[in-house]
Amino acid sequence: MLLGRTTELGYLNNYYDRDGSQILIVYGQKHIGKTALVKEFMKDRPGYYYLASACSEREQAYQWGRQLTHDGYVVEKFPAFQEIFEKIARRVTGKKVLVIDEFQNIVRASGAFMKDLVAFVHSQWNRDDVMVILVSSSIGWIENSMITRIGEAAYELSGLLKIKEMPFADLVERFPNFRIEECVEAYAILGGIPGLWNQFDDRLTIQQNICRNILDCNSFLFEEGERILTEQLREPGVYNTIMASIAAGNYKLNDLHQHTEFSRAKISVYLKNLIELELVEKVFSYDTAGKENVQKGIYRISHPFVDFYYTYMYPHLSDLQMLSVGEFYNHYIMRDFRRYVSGYFKQVCRQHLARLGDRHRLPINCGTIGEWIGKVGTLDIIAQDEEGRTLIGLCNWEKPMTYEDYENLLLYAKKAKISADYIYMYTAFRFDEKLNLEAKVKSNLKLVQISDL
Repeated sequence: MLLGRTTELGYLNNYYDRDGSQILIVYGQKHIGKTALVKEFMKDRPGYYYLASACSEREQAYQWGRQLTHDGYVVEKFPAFQEIFEKIARRVTGKKVLVIDEFQNIVRASGAFMKDLVAFVHSQWNRDDVMVILVSSSIGWIENSMITRIGEAAYELSGLLKIKEMPFADLVERFPNFRIEECVEAYAILGGIPGLWNQFDDRLTIQQNICRNILDCNSFLFEEGERILTEQLREPGVYNTIMASIAAGNYKLNDLHQHTEFSRAKISVYLKNLIELELVEKVFSYDTAGKENVQKGIYRISHPFVDFYYTYMYPHLSDLQMLSVGEFYNHYIMRDFRRYVSGYFKQVCRQHLARLGDRHRLPINCGTIGEWIGKVGTLDIIAQDEEGRTLIGLCNWEKPMTYEDYENLLLYAKKAKISADYIYMYTAFRFDEKLNLEAKVKSNLKLVQISDL
């Protein structure tokens, strides 16, 4: 059974149950679970699946024709797309599902594909209906280039479904043998990407998973971090430089300029491409009155596994070849791993608050839950309701939470020029005695242990 994705399956089921034929776009980053979703949807439904390669139009027709022949269809060696669609339609009765995975590979090489597909769908209106699902891993192309490329065929699209990352709670369910701390560590490496989860084994420790399934040169994930980037981008040398610089702590445009010696204009263009691919994000602080105390123009690597690769593996590729995996882990990862995980622990805490909000278990109805990044200090969690009541929070993964941390949090709120009505403090360790006593006398202060996530 497919883990999660009930909303996405419901979306597809809703369109399938409608009268008439449809063309849907399903897209999302690599390994996010698009193919698993459509496979689950196709169960017990008449349908046909084709994975398009990156090749010429003629080669695509040849490869598709070979697959059809193998599946028992009689086709020419180089069939036209219209012939392919008709062959599939005649073989399958009832409302059928036609899935074309990585369809952008066909569209980029063929000006006739979408025109033929639309004509085929129109031809089915007086026969058995068809639901066409066009799947793509090319987020940037779908969101920025597809409409221009397919022209009037865009008017024939019935719906657009973007597959997003799975939440931390689903990862916990996927790895029942991991302790909650190990789940947070796994999330810091794999994010909410189910295709990467398949490479981890919860019968092993996180260290063992890193050594066997990432650092081992024969493992699937060994080069995946760079492959995710280079498969969709040209000029890998430039992108590698920028990604490595961000991973090294150069979060601002000027810092990247000084480190890489690329012009600011050039860096901005390449960052835009990375943002479109959801590999980098530009972080905007929650909007408060304390604008003079906030940092602006902060960039982060937003894909956890890519972040792990450029933080630990890319800067030390020589030692990755020469040292044993255990030696590499001990030298480069072990001493720094808690700091690395701490940033993702904040994401986990925000998701926890969002779930509480969905269940109406928060003192206010939060809208967007964000963060405030000050020139001095940070509010890891900040949210407000329509009446202006404010909830703030601190997330501490690296050390026990102290009363001094609480005082600093109030100081940062003052710099942000907000009044904190409610305060949530998360820790992976414990709270000191003074902070525990403070929480007992202040009803607006909530202390959350990692076991409560």
